[in-house]
Amino acid sequence: MADSLLFNPRTYDPAQFDPETRRLLRATVDWFEDRGKRRLIEDYRTRAWLADFLAFAAKEGLFATFLTPASAAAHEDQRWDTARIAALNEIFGFYGLDYWYAWQVTILGLGPVWQSDNAAARTRAAELLAQGEVFAFGLSEKTHGADIYSTDMLLTPDGNGGFSATGSKYYIGNGNAAGLVSVFGRRTDIEGPEGYVFFAADSRHSAYHLVKNVVDSSKYVSEFRLEDYPVGPDDVLHTGRAAFDAALNTVNVGKFNLCTASIGICEHAMYEAITHAHNRILYGRPVTAFPHVRRELADAYVRLVGMKLFSDRAVDYFRSASPDDRRYLLFNPMTKMKVTTEGEKVIDLMWDVIAAKGFEKDTYFAQAAVEIRGLPKLEGTVHVNLALILKFMRNHLLNPAEFAPVPTRLDAADDTFLFEQGPARGLGSVRFHDWRPAYDAYAAVPNVARFRAQADALCEFVTTAAPDEKQSRDLDLLLAVGQLFALVVHGQLILEQARLTDLDEDVLDELFSVLVRDFSAYAIELHGKDSATEAQQTWALDAVRRPVVDDARSARVWEKVEALSGAYEMAP
Repeated sequence: MADSLLFNPRTYDPAQFDPETRRLLRATVDWFEDRGKRRLIEDYRTRAWLADFLAFAAKEGLFATFLTPASAAAHEDQRWDTARIAALNEIFGFYGLDYWYAWQVTILGLGPVWQSDNAAARTRAAELLAQGEVFAFGLSEKTHGADIYSTDMLLTPDGNGGFSATGSKYYIGNGNAAGLVSVFGRRTDIEGPEGYVFFAADSRHSAYHLVKNVVDSSKYVSEFRLEDYPVGPDDVLHTGRAAFDAALNTVNVGKFNLCTASIGICEHAMYEAITHAHNRILYGRPVTAFPHVRRELADAYVRLVGMKLFSDRAVDYFRSASPDDRRYLLFNPMTKMKVTTEGEKVIDLMWDVIAAKGFEKDTYFAQAAVEIRGLPKLEGTVHVNLALILKFMRNHLLNPAEFAPVPTRLDAADDTFLFEQGPARGLGSVRFHDWRPAYDAYAAVPNVARFRAQADALCEFVTTAAPDEKQSRDLDLLLAVGQLFALVVHGQLILEQARLTDLDEDVLDELFSVLVRDFSAYAIELHGKDSATEAQQTWALDAVRRPVVDDARSARVWEKVEALSGAYEMAP
């Protein structure tokens, strides 16, 4: 019997959505399945541009339906709905990151437009989406990366209310084909933040020069250069501090997509890996008869389930965000940092089992093993997002506030706040609901209770042994603390979603046995840091716990993993 927790094209029925969303999601799955595995892998290996995929998306109105907010919609099915966007991310990840990437950078390119008051630019973007065009986000530069304080894209006033733009951008997805590129630059006549400008450019303009694809991939991650590109009033999306905020708020919207892409990659790879391992005979027994193989595959499975639970629950906070509820600003970098690094662990665990099979050119796994590495490194590194997460630690752990319960958000609503986030500052003042009730609800589950004790110990650490002023400049030590905090938040949203979905408690207990081990490992890492104080070292060793072992529980979870063998295989 197929596992209902995992995406399976054979049984996929997104009944939680409205009819048009269901149709488009199912049509996307069917398009990939009809092309088959051989074509999927061949296009990946030959680095073919995605022309046929984009033609399919244009014909179905896929991007236009999912990425046009209601304020710019031409029909009632168009809206910006994070729940269905997440579902499509998972499908694209399942079939290949190249497809997801073209969609992802379109989302980024649209961010500054949908945040803009420029009616002409918004109308043009909606028309381009309806025509099946893709978009690009021109922020990063070769010399400065995403350091937008130092942009060398220069806009010189032309004396007629417009500008002439000259400069280069680097790592710009879809830069070869985008109907509209949202480009960040600065004016030559105004110093400081008031000189920032976000403007719209067209990759087909004669003053737009495509230099190259900087990666060896179907993903076209471009370098381009503008030479005296004319920027008229209708092209200006944001000026001054608003341009800076639009850049950060766009990344807030876009980086959420990385978690569900990672989930899709892991799901497809898991079907392949478990089917191979369970049907391979070694020393007269199936490979899956060996205890270490069972542990690795079971760990991979429950980690993947945790990724899905956390990401699904984070959608609810994203969709319910408002000026008075900015909890999403913590859960967003968590999805980007924690879920994607969990994805790497899932692939590594399975790869240890299937070994050389993971290199074979006719497997999806060989592709997954490469692509899973990219997601933790996009839209800010793991370290950048861990540092961001730390800004919320004290308020989250020690200073809860009252909030109305956030329901499951699968309603067909437009997520308007994502394009009205306002100034990108004040993170230290964001408040959260009490994290403890989520754990209390599962106090009878042995490993949840054990992990809860570790979480309580982290609160004690923050109040009695927190990094001092000197240590607060030691990012190496702080990142170890950040990993401990991230685990508590990870566990919290997993438990909230488990309650909402009535998750099997065997699976939950097995998952938290893994989290107990993870917390212990990060505590030992903190103990070994050069600058850790004696009090911090003592705390770290005291926080180490052994998971509660239950052979019968583990055997029941293994049956769920074993059932994945043969549950799905892509048609040739």
